[in-house]
Amino acid sequence: MTNFHELGLSKNIVATVAAIGYETPTPIQVKGIPVVLSGRDLIGLAQTGTGKTAAFGLPLIEMLLANPTRPDNRTTRTLILAPTRELVNQIGDNLRAFIKKTPLRVNQVVGGASIGKQQLQLEKGTDILVATPGRLLDLIARNAISLRAVTYLVLDEADQMLDLGFIHDLRKISKMVPAKRQTLLFSATMPKAIADLAASFLTDPVKVEVSPPGKAADKVEQYVHFVAGQNAKTEMLKKILTDNPDGRSIVFLRTKHGAEKLMKHLDITGFSVASIHGNKSQGQRERALKGFRDGEIRTLIATDVAARGIDIPAVSHVFNYDLPEVPDAYVHRIGRTARAGRDGIAIAFCGPDEGRLLRDVERLMGIDIPVASGEAPSNLARPARPQRRGGGGGGGNNRNHQGQAQGRPDGRKKHDGEGRPAGEGRPAGKPGHRKGGNGGAGRPANAHGKPSGRPGGNQQRSNRRREA
Repeated sequence: MTNFHELGLSKNIVATVAAIGYETPTPIQVKGIPVVLSGRDLIGLAQTGTGKTAAFGLPLIEMLLANPTRPDNRTTRTLILAPTRELVNQIGDNLRAFIKKTPLRVNQVVGGASIGKQQLQLEKGTDILVATPGRLLDLIARNAISLRAVTYLVLDEADQMLDLGFIHDLRKISKMVPAKRQTLLFSATMPKAIADLAASFLTDPVKVEVSPPGKAADKVEQYVHFVAGQNAKTEMLKKILTDNPDGRSIVFLRTKHGAEKLMKHLDITGFSVASIHGNKSQGQRERALKGFRDGEIRTLIATDVAARGIDIPAVSHVFNYDLPEVPDAYVHRIGRTARAGRDGIAIAFCGPDEGRLLRDVERLMGIDIPVASGEAPSNLARPARPQRRGGGGGGGNNRNHQGQAQGRPDGRKKHDGEGRPAGEGRPAGKPGHRKGGNGGAGRPANAHGKPSGRPGGNQQRSNRRREA
């Protein structure tokens, strides 16, 4: 079995990761760390939660320590770009744990926080800067940071950065960093847009892949409820939340407005709830996440800003209240549960106008998601197809056998741009006991959102493939 020392890391780095509980490297670390240490550019294809931060962070720290040059004022030696505030903060926290007892400095800059304070933090230079693209460009415009000394450039979750509209920001940044550098790009998927981005940013990269695109965590049970509309979704959600008072749930919606509206409704009806989306200030988002992590908040209402970079092992349920427009987002959303070896449940609500979105998700994943309740819309006929067995949390279930399904809900995607300052928005939600309404849509589900008895409808459904 491979250990961290065999990957080329020094004894001091190995001792540090051992002290924080890293014993055996993950597949992306086994494949990625030696490539990074060799100085080659890297394309790493891996889902969230696979240990990517250590895969690039540990070898970068090793190389920075081997060349202990003090950074000039308002410069950085390493630039790590990530799409959301939450992911930037998570990366920054992990890196700080890795650099304990070293002279290295890590700073992070995101929108929604005081730009003046961030300017002061960067005044004396930093070894590693983790940033959202928009806020980084704001700081560059203020002459608070220069990229002329960047030796290592990391693009993390590159596919989501493109989904969120950061391509122009990335191209601007690429012109500001030195041509002579080492560049690492990590992405969960490799559509043409990412291949084009890699071609423009990287030189003769090594490509490593540790999990097939579209594969969900093995321990996620997936189900779908067919519902008549938004009101039916809300009532079904309230019923399942009420029946699972000890669960910790994330509910995904497409729009910021929809997320805030649902949060307020659930709050008024007695649920312990908070919301997180692009209109929230950084402080509000951090308070909401802390309340959720500590268990004071039981349900987090979110847009896709929370689909990556949130690692809270206690999440028992993920609800796709709105199905996402981009099918890859579904995989990232349901990846918020079944973490750290736990089981998890992913429940999707599919309204009459969402058949195409469900079809695209199933095509991407190569499965038929089991039906928990309701009847599929008439436009969701699916051809028979061989079932893919194993890892997808429900991938081995045939949708034509609806009585076997057991379900739980989730939400739909809106591109919430990150990195620019956001308004203060509304309070992040208050803790309180959930009481919640009864009711539901389609056939009644049991306490976990699973079908009780045979769900209605004999419809067949076809599997579908994702848009490239």
